[in-house]
Order: sequence, then C-alpha cells, then structure tokens
Amino acid sequence: MDNTLSERDVKTLWHPYTQMKGMPLPIPVKHAKGTILHTTDGREIIDAVASWWVTTHGHGHPKIAERIKQQLLELDHVIFAGFTHNPAVELGEKILNITPNNHSKVFYADNGSTAVEVALKMALQFFHNKGLVKHKFVAFEGAFHGDTFGAMSVSADGVFTHAFANLLIDVVRIPVPTKGNEEASYKALREALQNKDVAGFIFEPLLLGAGGMIMYEPEALDQLISICNENEVLTIADEVMTGFGRTGKMFACEYLKNQPAISCYSKCLTGGVLPMSITTCSQYVFDAFYDDDKWKTLMHGHSFTANPLGCAASLASLEIFEEENTLGKIAEINRQHSVYKATLEGHSKIEEVRLLGIVLAIELKTEEGTSYLNPLRDRLYDFFLERDILLRPLGNIVYILPPYSITSEELNKVYNAISEMLETL
Repeated sequence: MDNTLSERDVKTLWHPYTQMKGMPLPIPVKHAKGTILHTTDGREIIDAVASWWVTTHGHGHPKIAERIKQQLLELDHVIFAGFTHNPAVELGEKILNITPNNHSKVFYADNGSTAVEVALKMALQFFHNKGLVKHKFVAFEGAFHGDTFGAMSVSADGVFTHAFANLLIDVVRIPVPTKGNEEASYKALREALQNKDVAGFIFEPLLLGAGGMIMYEPEALDQLISICNENEVLTIADEVMTGFGRTGKMFACEYLKNQPAISCYSKCLTGGVLPMSITTCSQYVFDAFYDDDKWKTLMHGHSFTANPLGCAASLASLEIFEEENTLGKIAEINRQHSVYKATLEGHSKIEEVRLLGIVLAIELKTEEGTSYLNPLRDRLYDFFLERDILLRPLGNIVYILPPYSITSEELNKVYNAISEMLETL
C-alpha cells in the first residue's frame, strides 16, 4: 500500500459515513477497469458493490470516456437558466420515452439526494400552488432516501438522522409490505391519510437499499399507490438505486400497474461516471406551476444543472444497454445468483436469503439482531477485503450488487468467499 498517499489523505480529508477516529488507512486506487480496482501496490480488488451502486457497465468503459471527451471539446458547461443544449434535450426525450410512467417533464439536478429533494419540493408546492395545506409525507419504516434535509426527513429515524431529528419535516412511517405484512401496511397508510394533510408518499420500489436490501412484491406497491390516488396524495418513486437494470427490468416501476406521479433517478444514470440526477413528473404536476403568477415558480436549481458532460455520459450509457445486450447480462447474473442462492437455503447461520435482479442479499443470524451498526459488519468487511473483494455489508447483511460487466469467474470468487465466511467467521 502507498502509505504516503494514505497518510496524506487522513491528514487532509474527511471520508463519508466514516468514524475517522481509528479508521484504517484508506486503500489508494490507481486505476480501474471492468470490475477490478487496481491499487497502487498491485492488488486487484473485485468491486462487487459497483462503487456504491453506481458503476454500470464496468469501470473505464471506452464508449462513455470517448463521448465525454468529445463533449468536453465542444461544450463543457453552460448555465441552464435561459439556455439549453442538445445533450440535455436529447437525454430528456430519451428518458421520457423509456421510463414506464408516462411523465412529461424532466428536471435535472446533481445526485440522488437532490433528485429526492426536488421531488419533495414539487409535491409540497403542488398543493401550496392550489391553495391547499398539505405538509406531511408518508414513507416506509427503514427507508433511506439521501442526506439532504428533505431526504433525511423521509428516511428512517436512526444513525443517519438522529442528530437532526428536531429539524426534519413531518413524516408518518408505515411498515414495508413484505410477505405477510401487506395488510398492516395498507391499514397504516389509510390511517395516515385520514387527516387529509399528506402531500406525498415516497418509496423505493420493490427494494429498500440502505435499509437492509429489503424486498417486497409489486402487487403490494400497486395497492399502496391506489390508496394514495384515491386520497389525492402524490406518489414519488425513488429509483435512484433501482433504476437502469438493478431489479432485472430497466426500471423497477415496470413491474407495476399503477405508476407514480413523480420519479427520481441517479447513480447508474451516467453509467456511474459523473454526478447527475433527474426528477420526472406527470403533466398535471407541472401544470400546477405553469402560471402567470411568478410566485408559483419552482424555485430550485443547481450550478451544474444539466451539465453537458453528464448528459453525454448518460446518452452513451443508454446506447451501451442496447449495443451490448445489457439486460441479457443482467438476466445471466440473476441466473447465477439463483443457483448460488439455492446452495444457501436452510443454512444454520443465515436468517434469510433475498434475490431481486442482480441484488443478492444474505441476512446473517446474530445475537445483536439486524442493525446498520452491528459489530459483525467490520469483521465481514475486513474478511472480504483480505481476499481482494469489495463488499460493504449493511450491518449483518452481506449483499452483492455488481457492475453488469462482472464475469462468471469473478462472481464465483465472490460466492466462494461468502461460503468460506459462513464456515469460518
């Protein structure tokens, strides 16, 4: 390991989601290709979590790199208030064409959390512009939607939000409609909507990510959306993590009959290369802002809104989906996961194994129970890293969420390491 670079890092930088006191020296990565992170001291580490769920077609895909280069030489950036450019328009048209929700408007932002922030502001101001007072949201217990204040508000109470609890907007949390808990979820939602003060219901469709890779069925979500529609509550799909193939379809909402009023996308949007996000909405949501009254304007924006480089990377990534049969690769990863999952069923150390698309989650039995801060987490992380595999367990939940470029050989190495962990830890 390049201790000089690592030591310079900890003297200068503050890492995310990290208690800096006692933190091991960070691992310097020199370059990355495909699924492999190449360190400065010659290690080759399998990136089995797609670098926080963003790397789509593998690191260093030449098509995306070339498209960014061409765009950089033509137009690096331009203010998006009063100006426009072809990559933004082309990407917006394509997103509206391929997403399943019949939305009509695209709003650009910087990352998943800000995409959610835009969606929440849209929902609140939608009713404000109509002269109605609706200031609450409904969200799932255990949800995670981001780190900005609105996104924190609709996330679960816990380690991510505890320091800011008295500063967050009002949210009612309902049970996730996992198998056997559907009716409890429906009942809780109906009760939450009785006072007619809820503006929106936000959800991660079919898969709660940071909440523990919790999975539930589309029929249950369809019912929840239907209840919201009956009560004139806007529904918001947070597809930041589930979008662009993670659940087996291009978008998780493709599994649904009832579609949300607003949707959020990021992470894999640019192929995981550049920070950018999109919030889309139905025409009737947009119409509540379209008015001669300037006070009804959505007053939200970012310096790098619709950055041409991010748009170019996104367009290249979408082309790769078609050119390289990416959905076919996703199906093959799912098939291999299914085969390995079958070998784990009934294991004495496993509480449950869950699978959706390319996400395989293994919940381990522990005395401490399921928790993000479960002390087993650090032991698991170190165990896999010692074997040149990057997995970041969510407490006692080990999950695989790889780039679509992962090979069968690389997947087998990950599976073998997990099997070894189950026998030795």
